[in-house]
Amino acid sequence: MNALMDSMSGFGVSTTHYLQTNFKDAQGLFLWVSWAADLRNTFFIFFPLWFHLRSPVAIKLIWVAVIGDWLNLVFKWILFGERPYWWVHEADYYANTVRPHIEQYPMTCETGPGSPSGHSMGAAGVYYTLVTSILAIMTTKKKFGIKKSSNKDWYLKVVLWTLFWGVQVCVCLSRVFIAAHFPHQVVAGVITGIIVAEAFNRTQLIYSASMKKYFYTTLFLTCFAVGFYLLLKAMGVDLLWTLEKAQKWCVKPEWVHMDSTPFASLLRNMGTLFGLGLGLHSPLYTETKKSSSSAVKALSVISTLLLLHLFDSFKPPTHTAALFYLLSFCKSATVPLVTVSIIPYCVKGALSLQNKKGV
Repeated sequence: MNALMDSMSGFGVSTTHYLQTNFKDAQGLFLWVSWAADLRNTFFIFFPLWFHLRSPVAIKLIWVAVIGDWLNLVFKWILFGERPYWWVHEADYYANTVRPHIEQYPMTCETGPGSPSGHSMGAAGVYYTLVTSILAIMTTKKKFGIKKSSNKDWYLKVVLWTLFWGVQVCVCLSRVFIAAHFPHQVVAGVITGIIVAEAFNRTQLIYSASMKKYFYTTLFLTCFAVGFYLLLKAMGVDLLWTLEKAQKWCVKPEWVHMDSTPFASLLRNMGTLFGLGLGLHSPLYTETKKSSSSAVKALSVISTLLLLHLFDSFKPPTHTAALFYLLSFCKSATVPLVTVSIIPYCVKGALSLQNKKGV
């Protein structure tokens, strides 16, 4: 089994070396793709846009992203996947040969285990949700009398699924190029992400979940992950073994970021889910939902994107881990809360006040 894994990893390092050697001019594109595939963009861009267009799609996006990333964390702790940028320096696979030279980039030195790839899993889950949601919306319109030719339906499906697989290929190549993952890890991420998204396509409970359910779900997922970590630690298994490797083999210490650690990911996702629950059950959202005009929705989208862009520039201090995790949770909870209730309420109030003055 170890020989098979070494062969797969060796093939992965060779693939990374080939991409870095022959597609060096595409470095900027690959780095941008890795940035764009980060789940942060789902929370800060896709969610605000879709919430004011089709709120059920936005709610599903959050659940798919959060549960998918939580499962990714658990899988990584179970599978103990290596990452190319440190494996190439330590593996006995190259005992009798010259080790390939692998370049590193600012996004290379992620600190968690590598299997499955979180970026490819997140991108697959999010974009699968978007594609299937758009197709479902088109089907619903057709049922209610907005007819489209079958040829146009077929063209739309081909375009959307071509875009979907194009995005997945780009994300996978990007993660292999920067030496953050092996090919088998990104493929596993894509497959797992699609499975998670398809599971939520068949789940209706998330749209009627009470605040109590949001609270208990957040508590359960957090306690399960922490309990699993403590249990394995008590058994002598160090689930943070990768942090030492990242600090040892990353060429620049500043490229090792605390927000890429497993617990940072856990608290960020739990904060987002809890904040969504707070927003959907806020009196402000209840008031705004009664009558939201197109003007309110449009201004809410613009205002939310601008505010969240500014808010994203706030980086919690990293000198104290506990404080960093707490502020990360609070920051993440604020994003859906602001999107769902605070901004729309303020926009609606401002427009109402302006209309009264104009009368």
